[in-house]
Amino acid sequence: MSIRLSHLLCGSILLACTSTNAWAQTRPAQTVADAESDAPADGSNDIVVLGFGQSRQVQTVTAHDIDLLTPGSTPLKAISKLPGVNYQAADAFGAYEWSSRITLRGFNQNQLGFTLDGVPLGNMSYGNSNGLHISRAIISENLGAATVAQGAGALGTASSSNLGGTIEFNSVKPLDHFDIVGSATYGSDATYRGFIRVESGDITGSGLKGYLSYGYLKTDKWKGFGEQRQHQVNTKLVQDLGDKGSITGFFNFSDRREQDYQDLSLEMIKRLGYDTDNISNDFPLANRLAQIYANQNAAKGTPLPYPTAGVVFPAPYTSVDDVYYDAGGLRRDYLAGATVDANLTDRLSVSLTGYYHNNHGQGVWYLPYTPTPGGAALSVRTTEYDINRGGVVGHVAYEADANRLEIGGWYESNDFENARRFYGLANQSTASLPTLEYKTNPLFTQFDMKFNTDTLMYYVQDKLALGDVTLTGGWKGLKVTNNATRIVGALAAGRIEAKDWFLPQAGALYRFGGSTEVFANFTQNMRAFTSAAVGGSPFATTQAGLNLIRNTLKPERSDTYEAGSRFHSGGFQGSIAGYYVDFKNRLLSLPNGTGGAGNPTTLQNVGSVRNYGVELTAIYKVVPALSLFASYSYSRAEYRDDVVSTTGGANAPTRGKTVPDSPEHMLKGEIVYDDGQFLARVGANYMSQRYFTYLNDQSVPGRVLVDATIGFKLPSDGFAKGFAIEGSVTNLTDLKYVSTIGSNGFGFSGDNQTLLAGAPRQFFVTVKKGF
Repeated sequence: MSIRLSHLLCGSILLACTSTNAWAQTRPAQTVADAESDAPADGSNDIVVLGFGQSRQVQTVTAHDIDLLTPGSTPLKAISKLPGVNYQAADAFGAYEWSSRITLRGFNQNQLGFTLDGVPLGNMSYGNSNGLHISRAIISENLGAATVAQGAGALGTASSSNLGGTIEFNSVKPLDHFDIVGSATYGSDATYRGFIRVESGDITGSGLKGYLSYGYLKTDKWKGFGEQRQHQVNTKLVQDLGDKGSITGFFNFSDRREQDYQDLSLEMIKRLGYDTDNISNDFPLANRLAQIYANQNAAKGTPLPYPTAGVVFPAPYTSVDDVYYDAGGLRRDYLAGATVDANLTDRLSVSLTGYYHNNHGQGVWYLPYTPTPGGAALSVRTTEYDINRGGVVGHVAYEADANRLEIGGWYESNDFENARRFYGLANQSTASLPTLEYKTNPLFTQFDMKFNTDTLMYYVQDKLALGDVTLTGGWKGLKVTNNATRIVGALAAGRIEAKDWFLPQAGALYRFGGSTEVFANFTQNMRAFTSAAVGGSPFATTQAGLNLIRNTLKPERSDTYEAGSRFHSGGFQGSIAGYYVDFKNRLLSLPNGTGGAGNPTTLQNVGSVRNYGVELTAIYKVVPALSLFASYSYSRAEYRDDVVSTTGGANAPTRGKTVPDSPEHMLKGEIVYDDGQFLARVGANYMSQRYFTYLNDQSVPGRVLVDATIGFKLPSDGFAKGFAIEGSVTNLTDLKYVSTIGSNGFGFSGDNQTLLAGAPRQFFVTVKKGF
């Protein structure tokens, strides 16, 4: 979409919004946490719900808080204020997926569970083989809540990877009346963002209602050249059946295309600076660097393939991996489903959700290692993703006075194809293949793998309320079967299974004094293997490599112990929780060479990890319009074993070392003033040093990031009725820092090109209506 069309989009949203008079609708969220929590209600301006009434550490970020973010921001930015949550991204919105990383209590992203309205999102990693990222699954304005269970997710969570906690997202319900909700944003680096949602209201007078919404984002990269853009459509239709339940259907579409930032090392940052990036504005230079690389690697005694290019890189470059021409990510997703919630009797209820997800994607990299025959000295390498998965999630619940028994399950069948292909560049002076267009007609295929993954889970849980004491208990069983078929190449194929039919969870809650409660919980979990040809999958290596580790390959497991207390008095709410996690069969995925080299990874069982720490949260509503929020977490995640050499060499001394990307200290704070007319918010986020090697010899320092928002509701009469204008700034102090670490994985030791620089200070202005 051109910039002129983007202007028209933003203008049309504002004009459309004048047709309705309502200003603010508190967004009703479909959230399990609301149903289960006994949190003190204090109005629609609550930003965090602390999970009162639950026997485990659970905290919910509300729609109001998500609305305070710059429109288009991922909800992961909203939950990053919670204790134990480490979230990083290299862009202001947190939606750039190559850089998006989240950890909880030392567990990385592919060891967590994610759902949207109960539908599994997989592990939300960049090369996701079993789901999609939340920034593609739903438009951020359509989210009603995000609930974080830092250590023990609900037994019924549809996830096969939730070793270290879960994040459950819930969408908004359609309104009972007709309305148009919209926003238009303009900001730094030619950012254009538009959103519109049309609410039907009750169409038939008998509870049939829905909405149709569209979101668009286009922004230039904050350094280098290129852009990131996304189109999204969300629809939802609900038939409210009153006391009998409801029927809900949804369809979500996303087309995201983004040009990448260059991965950096500490040495590169020192020599070239934080602003070093791909040279997508200078194809001749990229071609020349590839020619020099080819000359350097020419066999002794043979003529240089490119004699005029020489063998020395031009300053300031010292390696062909210092800069690439360009890279990008393309993802197109369709996500649809339907849910039936039925109250069969006053005591018996049933819920059933069926879903389908289709994804087509390409990770694009212009690389110097493989010349185009008869053309440029470089070529385009893609990693291609095609997902077709469907499943069903459901439960039956029976309530009898103080007792609630629930039995449920989840089944999913996932067909996934993962390929790596190379495409030629015929012209030596210009790039003949645009980065943000899907590639066809490859030169050759390096590998093409097909996977089928069947997941079966059941669970039983019981909740018994005995006055001030509430007891919860149950178990789940999980079986995941991975089948890999080799179409092209030499990667590993075969069948692997992870199975455990009894994974228990037990908890207790005690209330006393009317304002205080204490809780304790134990949870056991298992993470299944992933089916993919890249990343941390057992199949992302050679057949010999898989055979070497097959006898020691066991699914990762965790035993989590939690205890804590919550307290509320007047306008104050607080919580404290301590935890200990025994993590067994930790699998390390070791990269071989740079990310661009694309070599098979090495997967190894490195024994046990021990995690322990404490988390504190405090919320104080000074007056109805003024809220203060603070959280602190201390976390220690360390390996308990040395890595045993599989080749007869020396063992790697990892015992006692800190798990990479696990900051020991995190401190977050926020002040929000919102009186319905004027809005002001400022937030600060501190985290300490983070290691990016297993031996802890390389790290990035701690940092403090500050964001701020100011807004004003326009007068409630005339043309401006129902409108507000907001200004926001990210990285207020314009700090230069490393955001994401591990973009190309973690090595045992030494500097590695696996870091991404954080975005500088950026400004945005938004006109919105209906929030």
